[in-house]
Amino acid sequence: MSTVKRSTSKPYRITAPKGLDLTDGQMMELYRYILMNRRIEDKLSILYRQAKIVGGLYSSLGQEATSVGTAYALKDGDALAPMIRNLGSYLVRGVSVKDFVSQYTARACSPTQGKDGTAHFGDPAKGLIGCISMLGTLIPVMMGVAMTMKIRKQPNVALTYIGDGGTSTTDFHEGVNFAAVQKVPFILVMEHNQYAYSTHTSMQFSVKDLVTKAEAYGCYGEKFDGNNILAAYDVTRRAREMCVAGDGPVLLESKTFRRKGHAEHDPAGYVLAKIRTEWEKKDPLDAYTRFVLEEKLATKADLDALEEEVAAEINREVDEVLDGPFPDPHKINQDVYAPQEGGQT
Repeated sequence: MSTVKRSTSKPYRITAPKGLDLTDGQMMELYRYILMNRRIEDKLSILYRQAKIVGGLYSSLGQEATSVGTAYALKDGDALAPMIRNLGSYLVRGVSVKDFVSQYTARACSPTQGKDGTAHFGDPAKGLIGCISMLGTLIPVMMGVAMTMKIRKQPNVALTYIGDGGTSTTDFHEGVNFAAVQKVPFILVMEHNQYAYSTHTSMQFSVKDLVTKAEAYGCYGEKFDGNNILAAYDVTRRAREMCVAGDGPVLLESKTFRRKGHAEHDPAGYVLAKIRTEWEKKDPLDAYTRFVLEEKLATKADLDALEEEVAAEINREVDEVLDGPFPDPHKINQDVYAPQEGGQT
């Protein structure tokens, strides 16, 4: 008689950091953001396969906790520069479902009026600096923003992100070094998701932890569980306090994993099935759902109702956007070139 060997491994669980300053309401707000992050990208993935996405689509599957948690720790007046996988950061800053769907489908109502099909847009009113395709380039830009804050004696910080591959760029080294010398209120979140496109981190650098690079520049660094949304929030909150006190910059390393390929077209066959399965068990949304239920912040019925609410909002916005027009070809140069005297471009 054969027997079935059952797994004895316990599910991945997250815990709240000691001294966490979030209310129950704020923790549920975090839940809505991470859920919305996941469901928007699920819908965008479907639209991509329906050939309704113009350009590439870059998923943050498995990394949502880092984006949402770090952005949630910022305050009014802080500057935030998300990368293409930080959709959750945009959400925290008030970017709508309609903005994302219209942007990726290149509709006239999008933040870039259909001129760009990815997350290359910002909003100064929301403290958002637009994403730049050349990886690493946002680091010196945000270092400059932080320098401005220091000169003006503003109690604010500038934060941006970089992937593990981007830490090998010149902009990373020059930007972080200058930020450290000038002691500006700058926070850099390094998302160690283990692959720079198809290149594993072991083929890029010899250090185990990216945060060890902070010591080389003479600034504070700390690593955290990037799939724990509460840890992401707490470590960023403390980093912000350090920067406002004049002890910046701070380098934070998020230990996480990119569960899809570099972009939607990439099947990521270079990732071993064992590694993919291991990280699927550490899904940040599943883990936070367990936390919310175990801490009795909400019931399963509450979460089911929220799921329906989020789905309805996304479907409503998608339908509205897809019914909208593409940009007028005659306006292709509008808002591209700075106006000259007399209003001519």
